[in-house]
Amino acid sequence: MEQGKDIARSYSRWQFFGLIAGLPVFLLVLFAPRPEGMSPEAQKAAAVCALMVLWWVTEAVPIPVTALLPLALFPLLGVLPAGKVAASYGDRNIYLFLGGFFMAVTMEKWNLHRRIALSIISLLGTEPRKLILGFMVATAFLSMWISNTATTMMMLPIGLAVIYQFDRFQKEGEKESGSAQALMLSIAYAASIGGIGTLIGTPPNIIFVASFRKLFPEGPEITFVRWFFLCFPLVLLFLPIIWFYLTRLAFRIPKIGAPVGEDIIASEMKKLGPMSRAEKWTLGYFVLLALGWIFRRPITIESFTLPGWSSLLGVERMVHDSTVAIFVALLLFVTPVQLSKGIFLLDWRTAVRIPWGILILFGGGIALADGFSQTGLAHWIADSLTGIRTFPFVAVLFIVALLMVFLTEVTSNTAIATIFMPILAALAVALGVNPIGIMIIGTIASSLAFMLPVATPPNAIVFGSGRVRLPVMARVGLGLNFIGTVLVILVVLLLAGPVFGIRFHELPAWAQ
Repeated sequence: MEQGKDIARSYSRWQFFGLIAGLPVFLLVLFAPRPEGMSPEAQKAAAVCALMVLWWVTEAVPIPVTALLPLALFPLLGVLPAGKVAASYGDRNIYLFLGGFFMAVTMEKWNLHRRIALSIISLLGTEPRKLILGFMVATAFLSMWISNTATTMMMLPIGLAVIYQFDRFQKEGEKESGSAQALMLSIAYAASIGGIGTLIGTPPNIIFVASFRKLFPEGPEITFVRWFFLCFPLVLLFLPIIWFYLTRLAFRIPKIGAPVGEDIIASEMKKLGPMSRAEKWTLGYFVLLALGWIFRRPITIESFTLPGWSSLLGVERMVHDSTVAIFVALLLFVTPVQLSKGIFLLDWRTAVRIPWGILILFGGGIALADGFSQTGLAHWIADSLTGIRTFPFVAVLFIVALLMVFLTEVTSNTAIATIFMPILAALAVALGVNPIGIMIIGTIASSLAFMLPVATPPNAIVFGSGRVRLPVMARVGLGLNFIGTVLVILVVLLLAGPVFGIRFHELPAWAQ
């Protein structure tokens, strides 16, 4: 009975408001006078979207549960047939993320992720500034492949152990100005930035890819390699900027003669012992996964073309990045570590720990995008936005990016990305520009919320350590929000064209 009371107390007034207001909002949009040019099906899709937005923003019900609404309401309202809606929840991009999740939990099972992190930190040095850089590089690298939440949870105890040494130096008279807070924030921020670098690094990336394919089926394929070539340079550029900002501007991190945390890093490495057979196999499959993604399609450098493995096998049109992810995941399940005891690299008991709700959320987002496209709602929004043509294009990009950043400060970046992908696509059509650029800017911007604990799980985790004060996080994060916005727009404007083979300021035929 007491447990029930705790659950009741944890349900906020804001959530209760969202739950109660959901039905009236849905009915209001559904039965309001239909705007000129909007089809009846588009109005019904808009009503479902309004309900989903309200419940996602307020978290009145679990976010994945809200994502199931199209599966029930679209067929009932006559928006889309049930089979077509259900197909969205089995989209190939969902299996790309599923395979990535399986690799991530395998790395965690055998502590390979911990060994990688400690090795990187040890390599970069253990003086305070170098130590913070080491934590950032290790965290960002791991966050490219496993969830930013899991990465932060793994790095947090190592960081706290090092902070105890910061405290010891401070007690001995050495001036320690914000080193503990800088280290904690560096872990959170690097986890968010690292997730941008690969398609499987964070959910908004996959939401963009899946929504783009639904909205523009004739558009270019957003492959793992293309995303990497665009976003990994952003990670490489942003990480040292954040490091400099944290250690020289936001905090004055002193240089201490004796290395800080060296004993802790060495002790943690010693606990891991020599690399086990399971770790070596996992590392091998991790490399195989990366190579499979990189060399799936032909790579052309000037006049030289390196054929991809899919073209050599004659299956270039049949396979996808998800094919590679699931193939390697199957290898994890069938590779024995101790066959006599029935121990394999990955077992189902470990595998079920992956966040299945995220996969349902992806399906809901794809179904919603399909509803926008098939009913003409996206085109109606595009026509409604034609007045924005009078705005300077760069100003529109800044408005989009800042809107995504600050909305993500107060609600889930996954939900925000899901809601805005169809809207940004329509905005691009209204402006007469290529949708890829503006949609990617919005996607990346949804991962750049650095101000508040509620913005991202990494922020919440490091704030929960008790070593970061909220005013400090807000002050430091506000500056990074604006720095990140400028950086994202510049990088996308410079690289999106050559990486995707597009003209940024032209609306292509496949988008019309």
